[in-house]
Amino acid sequence: MSIIDILKANASDYGIEINQDLAEKLEIYGKLLKEWNDKINLTAIKDDEGIAVKHFLDCLLVSKVADFKDGMKVIDVGTGAGFPGLVIATAYPNVNVTLLDSTGKKLKAVENMAEEMGVKNVKIVHARAEDAGKNSEFREKYDFATARAVAELRVLLEYTLPFVKVGGSFLSLKAATAKEEIDGAGNSLKTLGGKIDSINDFTLPGGDKRAIINVKKISQT
Repeated sequence: MSIIDILKANASDYGIEINQDLAEKLEIYGKLLKEWNDKINLTAIKDDEGIAVKHFLDCLLVSKVADFKDGMKVIDVGTGAGFPGLVIATAYPNVNVTLLDSTGKKLKAVENMAEEMGVKNVKIVHARAEDAGKNSEFREKYDFATARAVAELRVLLEYTLPFVKVGGSFLSLKAATAKEEIDGAGNSLKTLGGKIDSINDFTLPGGDKRAIINVKKISQT
């Protein structure tokens, strides 16, 4: 089975529809991810099933938590190989997605993959999150910020919440519900103007546990 066949076979169980356009673009993404991974280290997951389930489906699960509307702005902090930002941009062509990373080589790969996929609604930003978050061009300009397995929650809040406008959300994609991380993030939440809105647990095909922590921005940073 191809990456897309595996993804389609599993996505329906989560109420996620993979339309033809998304399928074609993600098929290109999967192919290019493997090609680029031979040149630079983008991911340890290289098999078709792993890419389909542990990357693509995992990233698409944010659609079960966030209501992405046309014209919204999303920033993916520490995008790496484009997860989840490039997947979100592909699934929501009318949402503007900024892909931010401090590693130029990875961004070059992501930019190439987006171009080859025909994904136009992305902006590539080469910067450290802590620097970009202080820049008026980016500070409190986004409806959503996302980050996937970049750091522990307390640190992630400092990286991401400065980008989020009041009323928006930071979506933290974690390997599992890290209760101790949430318990240890109380001071950061208070200081940065955030509040835990929901913790959404998922189990991927194969049994891997995932959690998406939705942090609401309730006051200015």
